[in-house]
Amino acid sequence: MSRNTKINLLLLLAVAALAVLPLALGLGDHKKEPFAGSDGEAETAITEIEPDYKPWFSPLYEPPSGEIESALFSLQAALGAGVLAYYFGLRRGRRQGEQRALERERDSGSRAAGGTAEESTAEGA
Repeated sequence: MSRNTKINLLLLLAVAALAVLPLALGLGDHKKEPFAGSDGEAETAITEIEPDYKPWFSPLYEPPSGEIESALFSLQAALGAGVLAYYFGLRRGRRQGEQRALERERDSGSRAAGGTAEESTAEGA
C-alpha cells in the first residue's frame, strides 16, 4: 500500500470518527435540540446575557420546517462543493495540459536537433 493511500485512509477514518463519536458518546443528550446550529446557540447565549436584546433584522425567508431548512442547507453545501471541485479540477487539467505541451516541445526539439546532426554527418561522408 502506497504512502498516499495510507494517509487518505487515515484521513477518512478521522472524518468518520468526528461524525460518529458525538452520536455514540451521547454528547448532546442533555439538550432539547442536541445538535442545533450555531445561530440558535448564539441567540440563546445573547438572550441569557442581555434579556432585552432585539435583533437588528430578521431573515428574508423563514422555511416552514426544520427539514426544509436542512434540505436548503444541504443544497447550499453541495453547490459549494461542486464549485470547488470544478475549480480544482480545472486547475489540475490546465497544469497537466501545460506539462504535456512542454513535453511535446522537448520531444520535437530533440528530434529536430537529432535530425540536423544526422544530416550533417551524412553530408560530411
